[in-house]
Amino acid sequence: MGDEFYAILKLTSGEEILSLISIDENDGDPLVVMQNPITMKVLHTNHGMHIKVKSWIEMSSDDFFIIKPDKIMTMTETKEERLIEIYNSYLEDDSDLDLYSPSEPSIEKSSGKIKPSRKMGYISSVEEARKTLENIFKLEDTKES
Repeated sequence: MGDEFYAILKLTSGEEILSLISIDENDGDPLVVMQNPITMKVLHTNHGMHIKVKSWIEMSSDDFFIIKPDKIMTMTETKEERLIEIYNSYLEDDSDLDLYSPSEPSIEKSSGKIKPSRKMGYISSVEEARKTLENIFKLEDTKES
């Protein structure tokens, strides 16, 4: 078997799958081996864009699936850290109902909640921000009595 890599596959059926992939040459008749393939559906809500994640074959307890290359329209390797993080979080949590927001940087694995980060505008606590702003705008008392 070849090296493993994360890839997004578009099948001839129209399905889009994210999986850890390896290629098995199989004596000149290559096969694509998918490990824990998932589907991701983008949902747009009033609260922004979210991704619904679920197993590709929901009723199976298998982790590995083999597919022939003629069933694949296209395949692209992904190094997108956010997609890989969602994939791995889903596998660890094993819950089909979690929604993830692709623009948010970190997910608490147990609840699916997102922790604030600098990218979201979270810089400090309210108390720290108040002290910083007071120091920045501290003016000398120039009033005359």
